[in-house]
Amino acid sequence: MHKTIWVVDFGGQYNQLIARRVREAKVYCEIVPYEKLMEKLEAEGKPAGFIFTGGPSSVYEQGAPSLPPSFYEVKAPVLGICYGAQLMAYTLGGKVVSPDFKEYGKIRIHREADRPESELFSDIPGEQHCWMSHTDYIEIPPEGFAVTSRTDSTPTASMEDKARGLYAVQFHPEVYHTPFGQKLLENFLYKICGLSPDWTMENFANEKIHDIRETVGDSKVLCALSGGVDSSVAAVLTHRAIGDRLTCVFVDHGLLRKGEGDQVMDVFGKQFNMKIIRVDAEERFLTKLSGVTEPEEKRKIIGAEFIEVFQEEAARLSEEEGGIDFLLQGTIYPDVVESGGGGGAAAVIKSHHNVGGLPEDMKMKLLEPLRTLFKDEVRAVGEELGIASELVWRQPFPGPGLAIRCLGEVTEGKLRIIRDTDAVLREEIDAYNKKLFDETGVHNSPESVWQYFTVLPNIRSVGVMGDARTYDYAVGVRAVTSVDGMTSDWARLPHELLETIANRMVNEVDGVSRVLYDLTSKPPGTIEWE
Repeated sequence: MHKTIWVVDFGGQYNQLIARRVREAKVYCEIVPYEKLMEKLEAEGKPAGFIFTGGPSSVYEQGAPSLPPSFYEVKAPVLGICYGAQLMAYTLGGKVVSPDFKEYGKIRIHREADRPESELFSDIPGEQHCWMSHTDYIEIPPEGFAVTSRTDSTPTASMEDKARGLYAVQFHPEVYHTPFGQKLLENFLYKICGLSPDWTMENFANEKIHDIRETVGDSKVLCALSGGVDSSVAAVLTHRAIGDRLTCVFVDHGLLRKGEGDQVMDVFGKQFNMKIIRVDAEERFLTKLSGVTEPEEKRKIIGAEFIEVFQEEAARLSEEEGGIDFLLQGTIYPDVVESGGGGGAAAVIKSHHNVGGLPEDMKMKLLEPLRTLFKDEVRAVGEELGIASELVWRQPFPGPGLAIRCLGEVTEGKLRIIRDTDAVLREEIDAYNKKLFDETGVHNSPESVWQYFTVLPNIRSVGVMGDARTYDYAVGVRAVTSVDGMTSDWARLPHELLETIANRMVNEVDGVSRVLYDLTSKPPGTIEWE
């Protein structure tokens, strides 16, 4: 069993990023809502260490997230970040105030000669830029704490009470804008908490195969297979554990990309030799979606219909082959987070069919072996399992499919336009990514495109073709760079490539008169439009 870091969530915008950075240091961590921390401590005992996240509140406000002073008697190392630092100071008798000035963005911190030696800053230069984002600051540290760095505006950029294992930083070491941030986190994990970098995807795969065998026993499992990276890795992992007691059900809901249904059947039926059933449900899904325009309603309808199809297949298979007790899904951590399940203050950004639409009376037990992983970790597990590179590194595709890329009502005609324009886009960007891979040998280099698709925003525009007036659809192109899907930036594609994509779409796809390119990052936008 891996020693664990608990990331205590106070509602900060970077709390998931902290978990990612800890995982990058090959240390396992869990995110724990602050209001459940004491209960979890009593039930499970203390972890190897704690990291307090930032948060939007002021520690001195009524109702602000807090922990009782008794928490600090746990005697395990704690690193407080931003709000977490202020909370530590305030709870232990320090003074936190709101000054006239604020600090946002890149700020230089100073560790002067008279500052005490600090394991937290081991092998880090005395002056460095860091990323600040705060309105309050620690004016007076609690008794027993030494100030270890400051800025020109903030008297306590970091502080520590080494005897009690309490460390705090006002800045954000988890963001890339703090160049020494990962080193600081590793100093906390390795030097202060005494952890080793043993959280690897090879270990995860081996342990998870064992866990699946223990959990499932002699039962049978039904897999909700979409053909995407997540469900594919979950299926192969489970197939390694229980073999033919896994049956994959591929629901062809009519919302897939061009040629995708046949590809899924070929890969898993022929290459992996799995038991797979294809359910043709296009008419059923389109009927349910008829007249529906609100995006959350679309997602919930699709999610509920998915589960209903699975239950029907399970009932049929139970009659033919005996009971099926488990439903396998490719749920990953960003799905849980965006559906409001990743922390105490998490908002529901969008419901995912595999975490937001399950009926309360569902008869099968859920099996979600990838639920704690981020997307890049899932890909690493896929590589450990020997899944072909082109499948492991394919771009993400949402469970609700093209329905959430068709704004407004979903119709067969609109889906045809999205499929055909998406096929053009994939062909061009796949060639672009392959060229980058041939040059760098890296699948997800900073220049490569992580996810790319077309959207039909339900806007028509006047055009001219063959000297005649047209009134056809505008198509949106979305192409982003990312590592894990939690944050992303729009891809700076060469102008020549954008020109080729636009020309091909207008000339080759009936019903398209205009092509738009989305320049929005995440946040503030999401990667998908709906």
